[in-house]
Amino acid sequence: QRYMLKDRKEHSSSQTWATFLKNQARGIWACNFTVVNDWLFRQWYIFVVMELKTRRIVHMGVTKYPTDEWTVQQLREATPWGRGPKYLIRDRDSKYATHFSAMALSSGIQELKTPYRTPQANGICERFMGSLRRECLDQILFHDGRHVQRVVREYTAYFNQERPHQGISQCIPAQYNLPKSKPASGRITSKTILGGLHHSYSRATYLN
Repeated sequence: QRYMLKDRKEHSSSQTWATFLKNQARGIWACNFTVVNDWLFRQWYIFVVMELKTRRIVHMGVTKYPTDEWTVQQLREATPWGRGPKYLIRDRDSKYATHFSAMALSSGIQELKTPYRTPQANGICERFMGSLRRECLDQILFHDGRHVQRVVREYTAYFNQERPHQGISQCIPAQYNLPKSKPASGRITSKTILGGLHHSYSRATYLN
């Protein structure tokens, strides 16, 4: 399968989807939905937006009713002051309707719709959803939507600020553009995440 990228002003070029993602990663975001049930079996929809280059979660939201208007508001909150990507990868779910596409167009964002039944076309964001489910959602019994929102927000903060990622050479998304430093000396301390579901490790700073 090949992805065709045509620029009428210059020339037409053909490249694989993987090559396109690698070459344009700095200007690509991806978004996706997943679903979780609470203790009363009510469904809550979790929406995330990810920056592919750094693996950073740019925005997340939780709702019981993922309408087109709600999804538009999430895109608006993810791109304040006109700061946004050149491309946005999404699937063809009906939650992304006319208002969402109009908002993207007015913000100068080109939507890249994945083909039907090809989740691998949005593989990086799909892998995050898998991690979110295995490492967080499947381990907790939720009370309501506010509980879901609080837990997902804490997990995404851990994902962005604490968790190294193999796909970006074991970098942490929030530190992606920072120079790499050698490990400091000192006692290793542990900080609990999500009540002990995960831990963050660092070296304590000695004061003279």
